[in-house]
This record gives sequence, structure tokens and C-alpha cells, in this order.
Amino acid sequence: MTLNIKGKLFELSSPIVMGIINLTSDSFYKDSRTDESSLLEKAGKMISEGAKILDLGAYSTRPGAPDVPLDLEMQRIESAIKILKAHYPDTILSIDTFRSEVASRSLNLGADIINDVSGGDADENMHDVIKEKNAPYIVMHMRGTPQTMKSLTDYENVTREVCYSLAEKVKNLRESGVTDIIIDPGFGFAKTLEQNYEMLKNLAYFKEIGVPLLVGVSRKSMIHKPLGINADSALNGTTAINMVALERGANILRVHDVKEAVECVKLFNLINT
Repeated sequence: MTLNIKGKLFELSSPIVMGIINLTSDSFYKDSRTDESSLLEKAGKMISEGAKILDLGAYSTRPGAPDVPLDLEMQRIESAIKILKAHYPDTILSIDTFRSEVASRSLNLGADIINDVSGGDADENMHDVIKEKNAPYIVMHMRGTPQTMKSLTDYENVTREVCYSLAEKVKNLRESGVTDIIIDPGFGFAKTLEQNYEMLKNLAYFKEIGVPLLVGVSRKSMIHKPLGINADSALNGTTAINMVALERGANILRVHDVKEAVECVKLFNLINT
């Protein structure tokens, strides 16, 4: 599998790691919160550890997170893109946003990928922006908003329903001319703990959609709650779940801890060569 990023083919035949950079003050994992003064240090560390993509988010999507005004989200994103593109011009930048205006302006500033937690549901103009800019697009599954999603977990069959929803969006995007699409089942977004593990068990079904698969479980409550710990102590559990995700077909691991995820991928590749 490959992605076309600004005319260059990006290879996904072997799994890769995406590093999370939260430009907010209220991310659920406090050590991932990044301000301008620490941005270059964190980004440089992730790149040196093997991250192929950096995912910048300026709107916390943890359950119950407060709304962030568009101007503030854009201000945070714009500053980060300019700094990172000046110092690491070859690093691929993904922008974690559900707002079409933020997506459009970010791509104009040099960002490479849009990572939309709503899959286009939150902003009817998002898919038009992706088509116009010819940008790779990560389609995640979520119901409702970060403020309401915890109450929207009434699935008859979570794997089937999430898979169907993503497949429909991929079909519609392709028919509109968007070619470089990645799917994300949205672990923790409008799913109970049990539903998250049901999706993980059945993750291989998502490969039938025929596009790269991103998995983001890093330090989430589906890991630390059953272990009786908190997000700060959930690295070991994250690594365990990441290996399961790789075995079931994940192409991209979205993580806070790049070094450990890259090691996980290396060992997975040794098992599967």
C-alpha cells in the first residue's frame, strides 16, 4: 500500500508509527501536552526515534472536553506548522481537526495529511476541502461529539456497524475523486470498554475495506481502566495492544511513545518476514 503525498509515494508495505503532539493544555495524558517552547524538542525526539508522521492536534477530543474556538485552534496549529516545517521540512505533518477551515488553512501552510475524528460528519465542507487540496485523509469513526459520545454506544454489533460506516464513507470519497484514504475505527470514541475489545478482536475485518488501517489506542482508558492504573502507567499495556493490532493488520500506530512503538514494529517484522 502507498499514499500519494504531494506527488511523492509514501510506502506502507511495512507498518509505520505516527507520533502524537497535543498542542492543548488539557489532553487526557498530561505528558503529551506541548507548548511552543517544547515543540521542537518533542518533535525532534520523535523523529529521531523513528516516527514517520507527526500528528498535531489543537482541540482535545477526550470525553467531555470543552469546545475550543476556531481561531484558537488555528492559532495553535499555524504556529506549530511554521516552526516544524522550518526545522524539519521533510517530516510529514498530519493535522488532527474536524473543521474544514482549519484543514484548508493548514494544508496551505504546508501540512500533508488531515486526520478527522468525525470522518466528515462534523463539517459538511470537509470532504470538499480534501478533494480540492488532493490531500490524504484519515477517516475516523465517532458518534456525536467529544461532549456527547459517551452516551452514544448503543450498537447491535459494533464491529459490523463501524466497519459498514467507514466503508460507506470510503466509497463516497472515492466516488468524489479522493484517492488517498486511511481508516481509523476510533477506539474509545462512542464505544464502551467491551466494545473496544470486540473491535480489536475483529480488527482484521476492517482490512476488507481495502485502504490502510490506523489504530490509536495509546494510553487510553480501555487499557488503564481494566488494569487498575492511570494513563501515566499504561505504556506496557499500550505496547501489548499495539502488537495485537499489528498482527490483525494495522498499517499505522498512532502513539504518544514512539520509541516503544517502533521497537514493537521491528519485532513484528521479524516474526513476519
